[in-house]
Parts: sequence; structure tokens; C-alpha cells
Amino acid sequence: MRSAYSVETVRAAERELMARLPDGALMQRAAAGLAAACADLLGRVYGSRVVLLVGSGDNGGDALYAGARLARRGAGVTAVLLTPERAHAGGLAALRRAGGRAVGAEAAGPSAEELIERADLVVDGIVGIGGKGGLRPQAAPLAAAAERSRAAVVAVDLPSGVDVDTGEVRGTALRAELTVTFGTHKPGLLIDPAREYAGVVRLVDIGLDLPARADLEALQHADVARLLPLPAAETDKYRRGVVGIAAGSGRYPGAAVLAVAGALRGGAGAVRYVGPAGDAVIARFPETLVSDRGPKKAGRVQAWVVGPGAGDDAATVAEVLATDVPVLIDADGLRLADPEAVRGRTAPTLMTPHAGEAAALLGVSREEVEGARLASVRELAARYAATVLLKGSTTLVADAGGTGPVRVNPTGTSWLATAGSGDVLSGLAGSLLAAGLPAMDAASVAAYLHGLSARFTADGAPVGAHDVAEGIPEAWRDVRG
Repeated sequence: MRSAYSVETVRAAERELMARLPDGALMQRAAAGLAAACADLLGRVYGSRVVLLVGSGDNGGDALYAGARLARRGAGVTAVLLTPERAHAGGLAALRRAGGRAVGAEAAGPSAEELIERADLVVDGIVGIGGKGGLRPQAAPLAAAAERSRAAVVAVDLPSGVDVDTGEVRGTALRAELTVTFGTHKPGLLIDPAREYAGVVRLVDIGLDLPARADLEALQHADVARLLPLPAAETDKYRRGVVGIAAGSGRYPGAAVLAVAGALRGGAGAVRYVGPAGDAVIARFPETLVSDRGPKKAGRVQAWVVGPGAGDDAATVAEVLATDVPVLIDADGLRLADPEAVRGRTAPTLMTPHAGEAAALLGVSREEVEGARLASVRELAARYAATVLLKGSTTLVADAGGTGPVRVNPTGTSWLATAGSGDVLSGLAGSLLAAGLPAMDAASVAAYLHGLSARFTADGAPVGAHDVAEGIPEAWRDVRG
């Protein structure tokens, strides 16, 4: 599992480690890893032109020491000092000894922007992990010049101008092709919109001793494989779990079909469908157990999915919420559910809004949710006492109450931005709930398989929701393989 830690936790671990190491040793470790990553990106170091954008913090020192290593290998290295009087003295001396040079951002001769535009590589060491808000006015033109240039941009620990703890971008930020981060991942490197600015993230181990509980987690193949429900030799369809799907309407029968499609591929032994789209469901999936008598009379289930394409059927949503089994609420169900009924449930509840639905639930704008995804998913989980899966460019999952580590899904793809894909995800996650997974794991595993399926089925071309559903078995096999 990939873990990410807050600034406070990282700084505490750094202080503890520095107390045991010779002065400057930790920065040298970071600089060595940074220089190696830069060399790999350049391919040919000798004769290349490297520009370091150097602020006043330790990130600037990391950049200067890394620049010294590149200069010793024959690169032409120029450091642009945004605050010359506060530049890291040791790093600056090392750069000059290695043959590099330093100029102020406003120095005579070629401007900083011209140096950047001629460079092969730009190293962003402007702002460290403690930075808040966007770039300062002095640094913003340098970020613009880097975007205009043909140079590859490498960020030191994080792109300058992003909020490392939240993933928010509140102003101008510098976009990187590669971010070299030290000790551990930071939340902002895994969550949009900041993730967009980070490019590829390369982790350099500098020996930090970090706590077992992280602030953010990202499952990987091995984690998902361990959680997948697998039938034993004596297992029958009922022991594998039965999921109920209360979805669809006369206007949106396809939502029911797609939710059932996801559920059939999610590991449960059987799927019961309740609603007005029974004919459409049976025509596509004859193995579905169909009823038109409401959730109470549908038969025993181990979990319910309610809401996709439900229109204004508040009565069915209320009936499902009154059950004593895990319930997943999606789409129209989020709008129709009584908040008090959600909060009062004793069985697990999983809510799966996209940004627009989350904004309506929180009473804020969609832009606010998309700009502060981590805060939004935690707030929803706390407000509704439910596990929340916030869909989007980076899907996040917060546990009920929003106090534990948040999981970020690493397999998402923009090809999933297609009608009906959320219905498939709901059915898939509901089936995992019925198979016995806790809500946090069911949501995380479903998002992982859903994204992986979309990557496989799209393969660089447009993909429909039904294609995503049909690709889930391939994703499942890939994870287990």
C-alpha cells in the first residue's frame, strides 16, 4: 500500500532523524536522489543546460546541492535566486565550487525567463512543503516561462504553489513533468487538482521513521488481491452473498441494467432487482432475480444498492434505508434520502456522490468541492456518519465519520467520464458489500477494479459504461495474477 503523510508528521520524522545524523547529511541524501532523477530524465548530463529556481527554504538547498552534482558531471548549471540574501549558504557554495553560477531573479544580463526558455531542465526549488497559497508575484513569471519552454521541469518534493496537505491550488502553481519527493508521499501529490501539477512522482527514501497510520492511502494490486472475495469449495450462491438493486425508472431503465451489470461481476452469488425496469434487466441479464413488489418483499439480501436512475421514488429509498443490512446510496438516492435516516442507521452506509451531488449535499458550489476534494469527502463522511466515495478525477474514500485515513484510487482514467459508469461502480461496490467486505474496503476495491477495467477496455479510445462492466473480470484476473 502506498501511504502519504501530512507536513506535520513529515517534519517531526525529519527532526528525529536529523538529531541522529551529522549536520547536513539528510539534505545530502535528498540532493543525491534528486540529482539522480534529474540525470535519468536528461539522459545525457554533459553539456546540458540546467536552471535551478531557488527559494529560501530547504527545497532551495536541495536544488543547489543537486545542481552541484550535475555541474560536476559536465552540465551547465545556473541558479536563479529569488531571495539571494536568504539562499542556502552551503548549497550555494557547493554549486559555485562545482562550476555552477548563481544570479538574482532581477540580475543584469539574460533575464531569468530567457535562461529558462533556453534550458534543457528546470528544477523547481522555490517553495517547500510548508508553502501555502499560490506562487508569489516574483515567482509567477518564472512558472509561466517554464511552461513556455521546451525544458523538462522537475519539482523538488512538490510543485511550488500547491497545498501539500490538501491538494488544493489557490493561485498560480508550477507544473512539473516529474516530482521527486523525499521520505514519503504527501497527500497533495495524490489528489487533484494538485496531482495534475506533479506529473510523475518519484519517491526517494531518506530513512524517515513514520507512524503506522497514514493520512492518505492508495491501494495497490497486492492489497486488492488480498481483499477480493473468493468462493471456497463448499460455497453456494447464498453464502457468497446476495445483493439487491433498487434502481431505474420509466425514464432511466438503463441505470438499472448498468447497476445490475456491475453487481453481477462483483463477487456476490446472486443479484435481486427491484423496480420498474425488470423487463430491460431480464432481457440483458436473465440470471437476475426480478421482483416488482418492493424491497421488503424481494427476498433476503446481504446488501442493497439504491438510487441509480430512481427518479423521484423517495418511498423505495426510505424502505431500503430502513433495512438492517449495508446500503449503498447513489445518484437520485442521494437527493431523496432523509439525512436523519442515513445518520440513524446501525448497519454500514456507503454514499457515492460525484462532485455536483456532493456540492448539493454540502450546500456549496461544485467548484468548491472540486478544489478541496479531501476536505469535502471528510466533511460528508462526518456529516452523514457514513462511508463516502467521492467520484472524480481522483476518487477518494473516507470512512464513516471522516476521522481515519482517506483512500485515494490510483487506477482512475478520464475515459470513465461517460454516462452510466457510476451506475456500474455502484453495482460493483454493492456486490462487494454483499460478499462481506466492510464499506471502506468495498468502496476502495470497487473503485480500483472499475478504473482498471476502464483502462483495459478503453486502451486509448472512447469507452462506454457497458464496456467497463464487461471488462471487470479482466481487471479482477489482472489483480489476482
